[in-house]
Amino acid sequence: MTAALALAAVVTTATAGCVTQTAPSASAPMSSARPPREGAPAAVGPADWPTYHHDNARTGVAAGLAPLGTLHQAWQTRLDGAVYGQPLVIGETVIAATEHDTVYALAAADGHVLWSASLGTPMDGTQLPCGNIDPLGITGTPAYDSSTGLVFVVAETQGGRHTLVGVDLASGAVLLRRALPPPKGEESAHQQRAALTVLDGWVYVAYGGLFGDCGHYIGSVVAAPTTGTGPLRSYAVPTTREGGIWAPGGGVVHHGRLLYAVGNGESTQDYDHSDSVLALTPALTLADSFSPAQWIADNADDLDLGSMSPAVAGEQVLAVGKSGVGYLLDGARLGGIGGQLTSMPLCRAFGATAVAGSTVYLPCTDRTAAVDVDPAGGMRLRWKAPVPADGSPVLGGGAVWVTDTDHGVLYALDPATGAPRQHISVGPLPHFASPTLSGAHAYLGTTTGVITIAVR
Repeated sequence: MTAALALAAVVTTATAGCVTQTAPSASAPMSSARPPREGAPAAVGPADWPTYHHDNARTGVAAGLAPLGTLHQAWQTRLDGAVYGQPLVIGETVIAATEHDTVYALAAADGHVLWSASLGTPMDGTQLPCGNIDPLGITGTPAYDSSTGLVFVVAETQGGRHTLVGVDLASGAVLLRRALPPPKGEESAHQQRAALTVLDGWVYVAYGGLFGDCGHYIGSVVAAPTTGTGPLRSYAVPTTREGGIWAPGGGVVHHGRLLYAVGNGESTQDYDHSDSVLALTPALTLADSFSPAQWIADNADDLDLGSMSPAVAGEQVLAVGKSGVGYLLDGARLGGIGGQLTSMPLCRAFGATAVAGSTVYLPCTDRTAAVDVDPAGGMRLRWKAPVPADGSPVLGGGAVWVTDTDHGVLYALDPATGAPRQHISVGPLPHFASPTLSGAHAYLGTTTGVITIAVR
């Protein structure tokens, strides 16, 4: 366990279209520049899983996973809190972050702790205006940056503060720490659930609200340089309240732009870019957007698109949310209000997808579904699984891997039919649990730590 380097600096904050600098308060975390490190950072290999659903397109595909055999538990490690984000795998190291604001490195072979870094005291649930995670610490999936060798996380700590932290993969040293508040609203009313995205020297962090939609929060994305210093970038959804960006998959990178799903906004009169898919430039300016024609009714009835990260299949984008309607969009021109290529009832979807070619595997709340996307602009429902698997699916070893979060089961489904090929009990799981695939193992965050399943 290591302490942060305390280097005095100026804290920078930003709002959409405007960057300001203010002196840090006594209680605000300081911005710390990353000092030189010894040795080259670990490169990302073909069997690694450095970010949510494997890559910035969030395909969820592990091409080199061993073929499916008979599932059995390899190891289970109890940590100091629940692991809501996907574990990362870099080489022989598994990274897991807990709601107790601790980052762990575990040995992939047997799960023993290589190092741990405590980042502060998480928020006690009694100190929050609402919510369903207690304590509330690190919720969003971390991201590894091979250029700096840092694992980036956002920790929520006492006082409702959000801090971007860079932890050295090799040693566990905290080499970067920077206050990263959302640009608008009350900081303690925001929750950071969306996976982090590292892209071209920047780390992108999205904010939504707490379960229950209480308080003054406004969905936003904030970006900081991976070096730790310099002005921030930010975008805030132009709504008076809500419009959270909270889907677990976070930003989906497509042709250099970041796609985010946005929840319902407060307005039911003036369009506020809520209930939408937004395309943001790396500078966090709005490049394009889509919202259903019935966005007013969706906002009024909490039936928005914000519950599932967009899925990219070829040059098209599939958006599905709480209403159960799937919207197929042109990735080059999202279409504005009501401008989809086509739409059809699919399912209520919460979480993130896996994509193989033109097939999208959906995290439906009743059971996983497969949808075939036609390059000409159509789609069809191929199957719905016969088992109650409702987590965010991933692909590898000739199977679709998905959890039943209510009953603590991991399934391996046939990609062509959805029929279960194998299943195994894994114990209590957090919401939207999604396995990480690497080598011959599936790694899952649980309510008490990490469990690893051998796939053969």
